[in-house]
Amino acid sequence: MKLLAFALVSLTACGADPVSYSAPVGINLTVKSSDVSNNAISDDKAITSESGNPFGAFVNDAHAKLGRDPSRIEIDSVNLILGAQSTGVTTLDQVYTGDVDVALITNDTNNTYDIGHVMNPTGVGPVAVSVNYDSTRVPALDYTKILTGSFKVVIRGPATATFSGKGAQANMQLTFTFAAFQ
Repeated sequence: MKLLAFALVSLTACGADPVSYSAPVGINLTVKSSDVSNNAISDDKAITSESGNPFGAFVNDAHAKLGRDPSRIEIDSVNLILGAQSTGVTTLDQVYTGDVDVALITNDTNNTYDIGHVMNPTGVGPVAVSVNYDSTRVPALDYTKILTGSFKVVIRGPATATFSGKGAQANMQLTFTFAAFQ
């Protein structure tokens, strides 16, 4: 009996995963040739602006599953896809070159939190973004903004040499897999 109790305490103390909920959330972003400035392009969009507010649905579902608001929200993965509705480009490497950055910017405080990077994305995707988001570095005020969806998602990176002169429009989707913890 003592051995069983010790094993249970050990599992709890060693960081067994707390109750969690995970779900994908997509956001569509667009960059145009006319957006190129100093050889870079970017777009940003409120996370709650997609039809049906999938991020809001994620938070509500997490609340229902956990029985309370999540104590933290992590980002397990992010994928980048070039949409079929794009014009003048057929692959991501016709849009971006070099280090493409994905970030979130909280409303009002305008604090930027790095989500991740992808180097020289190619093809139409999905291309995995290397996630380095660290929720432990987000102060309580900004965490409240994130929890309520009061932030923008930003994608930015160097444009290819030919993108600015193409008259192109790249419709992209970033698909996040968010995880909420009790």
